[in-house]
Amino acid sequence: MTPRIANRLLKRVRDFAQVQHVDTITRRTARDALHLLEIDDLGLDAADRSLLEAIISHYAGGPVGLWTLGALCSEETTTIEDVYEPYLMQIGLLERTPRGRRVTAKAYQHLGRPVPSS
Repeated sequence: MTPRIANRLLKRVRDFAQVQHVDTITRRTARDALHLLEIDDLGLDAADRSLLEAIISHYAGGPVGLWTLGALCSEETTTIEDVYEPYLMQIGLLERTPRGRRVTAKAYQHLGRPVPSS
């Protein structure tokens, strides 16, 4: 997670706490705020999960080329490369191969999908 994203999430958690009239942000308050924002336990938001789901659903987990993935997800290729990929690769959910992007078994497991045998 980049500092920019972390700061954005911290601000949203702070806003949530203020609306809830909470003076001290506890682990539970933070978890409730992140749940409301649809941020899962690995720090993935809906867009991250959508990108992984698209690769699984449309390309059997990959590989899929960057331009094709961009068109499929209606995202700029630079956004995929600069915003989504670094964190997904860092936590082991996405791999870059010479043939394109591919999700890992860990991504299938995280999304509650059966891991293909091949």
